Amino acid sequence: MLSSSAAAAQQFSVSTNVMGYVNLGTLNMEASYAVAQHWSITAGARFNPFTFYSGTDRQMQNRQQAYNVGVRMWPWHTYSGWWVAGKLQYQEYSRGGMLSRDTEEGDGYGIGFSAGYTCMIHPNLNLEFGLGLWSGVKKFRTYDCPSCGLTVDSGTKGFILPNEIIIALAYVF
Repeated sequence: MLSSSAAAAQQFSVSTNVMGYVNLGTLNMEASYAVAQHWSITAGARFNPFTFYSGTDRQMQNRQQAYNVGVRMWPWHTYSGWWVAGKLQYQEYSRGGMLSRDTEEGDGYGIGFSAGYTCMIHPNLNLEFGLGLWSGVKKFRTYDCPSCGLTVDSGTKGFILPNEIIIALAYVF
């Protein structure tokens, strides 16, 4: 009887990165499926439709919609301990007004890499910590200010950027 009530292998996970909300309210979610003892596949999305105004001439934004698919390798077991991940990512963005009045908008395509650690705080609840970078190509336009529309630069170029700081809550079932 005791063995029949033991927890079944946990195959699915959904998580949200708390640090995303600190980034001007970016909503985010990631779903994961364990395909083997050391591997899981992931799909995630981020969305930020918000523009913030302070005063009559000051506007801040980090609007985006981003989608990714990838894999995580877990040296110990899926959903516990250290992990490394790789993903393909697309992002449509419009950011500006934070450090200067310049605003950039465009599309980015690339690959991302991240690593971190997952703490099991309950049989169905995990706390994840990690850092990520992504690299790829972006097609962009830069404006003199968030609302004036005066184009300063445009084109296509490569990039390497920090992608995420992860402090996430994950529900595993």
